[in-house]
Amino acid sequence: MSGNVVHLHKNPDPPAVDTRPDLTVVPDAPPVPVVPLWVRSGRALKTAVTHEHTKTAARTVARHGLYVAGGARIVARRTWDGRTAARYERLLRAAEAAGNYEVAAEWEERGQRFRDARHRRRMDLLHSPVDAAKGVLVGTGMSIGTLVTLGVVLAIANKDITDVITPLMAVIEFIRLLITIITIVWGPLLTLGPFLALLGLWAVGQHQQAAPQWALPANARTGEGEPITPSIVVKALRDLGIPAMRTAVKEMGDAGAAMLSPITIAGCGVEVDVTLPSGVSTIEVQNRRRKLAENLSRHEHEVFITIPTAARTVRLWIADSGALDEPIGPSPLVTDETLTASYAKGRAPWGQDLRGDAAALSLYQRHLLITGLSNQGKTAALRALALWAALDRTVEFRIADLKGAGDWAMFDGLAMVLIQGPTDDHVIEATEMVEGLVAEMERRMEQRRRDPGIVFAPLVGVVDEAQVAFMCPAVDEDKRPYGGSKATSRYFMAVRKVHNQGRVVDVVLWEGTQDPTDQNLPKLVREGAHTRASLVVGTESQARMALGDKAVNGGAAPHLLRQGLDKGTLVVASDGIEIPVGQSSITVRTHFIDDDQATAIADRAKALRDEVTTLHVTDRGEQRDPLADIASVVGTAARVRTMDVLNRLAALNEDAYGKWSFIDLKRVLDGTGAEPYKSDGVMVVGRDRVSRALTNRDADGSASATE
Repeated sequence: MSGNVVHLHKNPDPPAVDTRPDLTVVPDAPPVPVVPLWVRSGRALKTAVTHEHTKTAARTVARHGLYVAGGARIVARRTWDGRTAARYERLLRAAEAAGNYEVAAEWEERGQRFRDARHRRRMDLLHSPVDAAKGVLVGTGMSIGTLVTLGVVLAIANKDITDVITPLMAVIEFIRLLITIITIVWGPLLTLGPFLALLGLWAVGQHQQAAPQWALPANARTGEGEPITPSIVVKALRDLGIPAMRTAVKEMGDAGAAMLSPITIAGCGVEVDVTLPSGVSTIEVQNRRRKLAENLSRHEHEVFITIPTAARTVRLWIADSGALDEPIGPSPLVTDETLTASYAKGRAPWGQDLRGDAAALSLYQRHLLITGLSNQGKTAALRALALWAALDRTVEFRIADLKGAGDWAMFDGLAMVLIQGPTDDHVIEATEMVEGLVAEMERRMEQRRRDPGIVFAPLVGVVDEAQVAFMCPAVDEDKRPYGGSKATSRYFMAVRKVHNQGRVVDVVLWEGTQDPTDQNLPKLVREGAHTRASLVVGTESQARMALGDKAVNGGAAPHLLRQGLDKGTLVVASDGIEIPVGQSSITVRTHFIDDDQATAIADRAKALRDEVTTLHVTDRGEQRDPLADIASVVGTAARVRTMDVLNRLAALNEDAYGKWSFIDLKRVLDGTGAEPYKSDGVMVVGRDRVSRALTNRDADGSASATE
């Protein structure tokens, strides 16, 4: 059996598996940094402290605590002012600081009257205890007597002798009841009194927002749209960072508003004049326009600072928040289809000033310059003036659009010359057009010398994107440059001649340029314009180029307009527009007239005058056909005055026809059957006669060629 014994052994446990991470040190592996617990706790604490909710809660606690302190300060000041002559002293100092000594004397007299009345009250207090004791004794005796009399009457009525003291006992019981009530209430009142006082101080501070700006709620901190009040203006001036201003306002106290004129509503904002205290110059305030605007809870473009006639005074115009971002209404040229123009006596409706009043510009015998950055509304502003002038049928236009985008296409049929394009050839044509203005000017001056009383029809030359002409590198056959600003520059010299003498014979030049520099807008040219207007420009130096030093020193600031947001807003320096007394410029928000509206206005202008044949290209250096050119300039009109025919021929080609007179015109037409004749007392050239003469000449030429 022993050999068959089976030994049962328990299976051994399987080998244990090591589940720990491999901690084998790799020689090249960088050590893993271990962040201490205190560092992690510090980071968490920093995150909690800087969290927005934490900041908001801290501001809330600080704000309400500061409301109590601010309220206490306000109540203490009011109490002090009511009990002393401090208020009169402040107003006296303010009047003296403003130089108004009559008002200062009046406040001094009022203060003295207050002191006298206070002295009398104090002297009366010395006798008041005795008077009060006498009054109490007399009153008590009379009261007791009255009560006893009432008791006697009551006892007789009730036939009860005890009723004699009933009224007196009733009064004693009432007094006892009052003492009981006071005894019960007095303890809680003593406990709640300080809390009620703190609540009252908190209410005063909260109403006056008597806490620093950082502690106020977000809507109170911005103050956007807040009405402009004298206290707000005074605080804004005090915080400009001008030591003399801050000291003066501090000395004036609440009377700092004495520096201000009455705040008046002016269009979409308010206007106020500020008489600056001694030691503060107007330029210091002008140079802090942005800070002043922010102190007034406005954007920089919503505050305008100008210098009126009064000495040591600045005029503030403060817009309502967001008002300048609202569009103005359409132009009267669009809304009134019966509107006509008078170039000599009328004014072009151009837009609105900041007060909301209509801004109208006189164009009579004034050269014009409009400049600004690209795509800010320069062409639209210039074209609006031309459209108005076109409604006067006596005005003649010669236009060169050196952008060539079709902005002036509606003047086809209105303008004698219409050049559209940016190339050197177009600049050459524009130069010859301006030289044609010079030739016409000289011809008119010669006529004026012979006949001082002669009156000429207005001739307006328009060059849009004039900087293209000044920067043109082309030269003529005599090596004279068309562009540039030297004495040999043809365009520059032609513009200068028109500026110098054109106005007196009703020949004027309007130019539009962009991004002015000394190279693309020479000094002599920009200073030759009577009306200078600027859209937004990049720098103050460009603003001075556009408007002149006087306007900028007087507060004009086109460089502070907002590019892209203030399209069509112009700063204008001109005697042709009504400018507030003492100012050298005015800001105008111009009406925008789109292409379709401009075309409709141009059609109305065409209906007012005889049809005009517009010359689109000025031919140069080729053999002319005088009879064909005469037919071309006469166009479709039944008849044209000989003087107009000569002007149009000169515009067509200055070299060929610039010196023509009536004798030259008659020489060409004699023997053709199209000789000038008199109609209504004026020598004219007939369209049909010229056409017939041209047809007959061509037929004769063909017959001769056939033979």
